[in-house]
Amino acid sequence: MMHASDINDPINDPPVLLCVAGPTAVGKTALAVGLASRLDGEVVSCDSMQVYRGMDIGTAKPTWEERQGIPHHMIDVADPCDGYSAAHYARAADRAVRDIMARGKRPIVAGGTGLYLRALTLGLHDSPPGFPDTSARWEAFLAEHGQVALHRALGETDPEAAARLAPGDTRRVLRALVVYSQTGKTLTRHHDDSQQRPARYRPLVLGLRMDREALYQRIETRVDEMMSQGLLEEVRGLAARLPPDCTAMQAIGYKELLSHLGGECTREEAVARIKQATRHLAKRQMTWFTHQEKAHWLDAEASPLAAAMEALQD
Repeated sequence: MMHASDINDPINDPPVLLCVAGPTAVGKTALAVGLASRLDGEVVSCDSMQVYRGMDIGTAKPTWEERQGIPHHMIDVADPCDGYSAAHYARAADRAVRDIMARGKRPIVAGGTGLYLRALTLGLHDSPPGFPDTSARWEAFLAEHGQVALHRALGETDPEAAARLAPGDTRRVLRALVVYSQTGKTLTRHHDDSQQRPARYRPLVLGLRMDREALYQRIETRVDEMMSQGLLEEVRGLAARLPPDCTAMQAIGYKELLSHLGGECTREEAVARIKQATRHLAKRQMTWFTHQEKAHWLDAEASPLAAAMEALQD
């Protein structure tokens, strides 16, 4: 249970920042909007894909109806081909949060991108240098054994990094393995140890969770709804105007349908892959928030708004 001391921070502490976190499809938007309505607040999205303009259906970007008149920030702030990063997000979201506070309203950060939330609240770390020789060795390992074996190797040395990185995210998986091989320290540990600046905010995290099978069913239903809403047409339109190496188009839902449009798989196979990849994402998100954030967990299927308001008042 939360206590008043969790909210009423001492004068010299960084300001408290209310955050809604959890896996994809668990209901974060609805809870954030409900809290904003009750607390005279505004929502700051913390989703690494909703920052991109034109990627609406596949990123489950909240519609105007779902926003219920509540201002939302950090949505549609970048072009899909922009090199957007956690550093870009942290700077822009920090400005949005401080502007909301300056106007006497309460910012509510909501989303499932744990790295972005960490960058916003705790600041960024000093990145270790590159190690070309070690990188070459791991790249050779990847070429010989494949990305699944590479990801498994990361899991043996840095379980936290493996939990938040998909096997297909070979660039970041390689980076984490190279850092550990060269320094003997996991990238997660390095990030913790190299933190130089004091935290910007003191995150007060409300986490949403539900039974895994219920969440998986909700994911499957959401993907089917996305397809009926025109996700394939959205992907086709983006593919017609964006270069094939555009990073954002490797997001879940987009890369699978690009494969379908390229004749590599059927529509049904692409949809099945989207559902599987989204389930894996949800699992990684739960692992991240369980290990990285001290959260007050709420049952997403049992009146989470009422439970959240009760927790904030205790």
